[in-house]
Amino acid sequence: MNYTFEQYRHSADFLRARLGGFSPKIAMILGSGLGYLGDLVEDAAAVPYGDIPHFKTSTAPGHKGRLVFGTLEGQPVAVMQGRMHHYEGYSYEEVAYAVRVLRLLGCDTLIVTNAAGCINTAWKAGELMLISDHIKFFLESPLRGENIPEFGVRFPDASHLYTPALRTLARETAGELGIDLKEGVYMYFPGPQYETPAEIRAGRILGADAAGMSTAPEVIAAGHCGMRVLGFTLLSNMAAGILDQPLTEQEVLDAAEACRDKFSRLVLACLRKID
Repeated sequence: MNYTFEQYRHSADFLRARLGGFSPKIAMILGSGLGYLGDLVEDAAAVPYGDIPHFKTSTAPGHKGRLVFGTLEGQPVAVMQGRMHHYEGYSYEEVAYAVRVLRLLGCDTLIVTNAAGCINTAWKAGELMLISDHIKFFLESPLRGENIPEFGVRFPDASHLYTPALRTLARETAGELGIDLKEGVYMYFPGPQYETPAEIRAGRILGADAAGMSTAPEVIAAGHCGMRVLGFTLLSNMAAGILDQPLTEQEVLDAAEACRDKFSRLVLACLRKID
């Protein structure tokens, strides 16, 4: 379907009425196993996705499926505990719907996280990657259909979807914390099946360092409506074919739990520094 600007505004007005004057500035999308940061929000107001007009629900394991508004590290935030995915049966426009609503609520910056398979054989599972760029070849764009000029232009530039200044901030912050932060390219695959070894080899040839099933659609929508973006990937496992073992969902969740402290310290420290 193609949403109208009135539908986005309807969702934003509903949330605005629930928030009593609170206006978030930074949106956060927390991926598989990483939603616990939403539980740290102070003076929190939580709204299930199912309560919000025109929103879809999140069905992926480890995703609570709610928006949490409040203060985190002194910043007014809107935290998505879980996201929608194309593999759940949603269009890319539906996957990215919340980003545009949060923009209407006042968010000008998006911090996005995910768990993904590690393609770069010089790295290992359990490390964190700063996203410098992404590859998305599959299917249509979340911007497909009639353009909504209130959000952006028909043909937006995608040269710097992941804001260079925020990437510099993240690198400096990781250094201060003593965290080894890799930096590389995230490759989007639609899922829900994990990638084949041949697809991973192709991704490596194309310059990808990690493979996952989210993030790119939301970042495209964020860039279109003028938001700054900072993206992090937890390299939860080595991608298909690198190790002689099958890939499992539990492996992703276990890796996220094991990296909870390191991931939290990095994201929260970056959040404090964003102006």
